[in-house]
Amino acid sequence: MEHQAMDSTPKHTILCVDDEKHILSSLKRLLRKENFDLLTATNGVDGLKIMASRDIHLVISDHRMPDMSGISFLAKVRETYPDTIRILLTGYTEIDSIKASINEGHVYKFLLKPWNDDDLKQEIRKALERYDLIQSNQSLHLMVAAKNKELEQINKDLESIIKQRTRELELQNQALELTRVIFRGLPMAAMGVSYDRTIILINRQAEKLKINDRMVIVGNYLADYFSKDVMKKFLPVFESQISQVKFDLSMDNQVYILTLSALTGRFFGKGFILCLRKRAD
Repeated sequence: MEHQAMDSTPKHTILCVDDEKHILSSLKRLLRKENFDLLTATNGVDGLKIMASRDIHLVISDHRMPDMSGISFLAKVRETYPDTIRILLTGYTEIDSIKASINEGHVYKFLLKPWNDDDLKQEIRKALERYDLIQSNQSLHLMVAAKNKELEQINKDLESIIKQRTRELELQNQALELTRVIFRGLPMAAMGVSYDRTIILINRQAEKLKINDRMVIVGNYLADYFSKDVMKKFLPVFESQISQVKFDLSMDNQVYILTLSALTGRFFGKGFILCLRKRAD
């Protein structure tokens, strides 16, 4: 094996196999200024040894060689290193057999001997461009496959999250419905009050209630029904100084126990519950 060193780091490595050393010397002289590593071997066996130890992008092999023909050698290369581009050098009289090998995929292209130097260099450049394109396509394919697999996993995770979230929402809706039924059926008047002290929810008992001769209506303010003194008693709860205030209030010849409670937990600071229960005689 002979190796031609290059000043700059080459991008590609080419292996030339021919039993005639003067052919290899001619190829080395022709390609010495090209930016790739050039390796040589005088027979197919040595060529396969080089293939096993180096990453070869392009193989150029003579057809007529003792022990192992160029077609047989390139067939073995294709079997073990299918990505490597394979070019065969041959004479005019062997064209028919070479065409069959091309059809079988053993050879990418064949070039006639003696070759035209410019044509040979151009064909080598095209072959290496083809190699790079194939590698880019394979890398893109692998990347797309990985992204598809990642997307598939994301979709599975999302589906699981949606199912879990849907179940949570169903339970929350059931809990809200149960809470609404319980709230509506409380034996005392009850109101849900927002942070800005607007009545946003009332139960059946509150719907029957009159405060200062006014029916309780959702959307009105507490201040529309209670005096400034009563609102002042509510103030510590509104300002989060305490969580609950409880006191008696006379309305329409009836004494009510008023209880204003701040919501707790994740609803803290978002509203209040006001209950009015008649005091027993």
